[in-house]
Amino acid sequence: MEAREIEVNGKKITGLEVELHGAPLLLLIAPKGYVMCGYLNIETAEKLGQAAAIVTGVKSFDDVLCAKGVEVTTGARRLGVKEGMLGREALKRMC
Repeated sequence: MEAREIEVNGKKITGLEVELHGAPLLLLIAPKGYVMCGYLNIETAEKLGQAAAIVTGVKSFDDVLCAKGVEVTTGARRLGVKEGMLGREALKRMC
């Protein structure tokens, strides 16, 4: 597992990467929410009241930042995050 700091819009966020067979599990965590890859479950994030967005088809942190969100939680919507928004834009709203 790798953890590293990534800068988005002048703010530092935490990136977590777990190497798995086929594709890595990726998670970028901002102070108010997170953007995750398709390995993780948006329904659970919703049940827990978290601000989260999911992107698919990603293999790197850069991919997560450039991918369009396919689903977002109610908590993320409250922060202005919408489906189709790039991961980078979602994280800016979560900072």
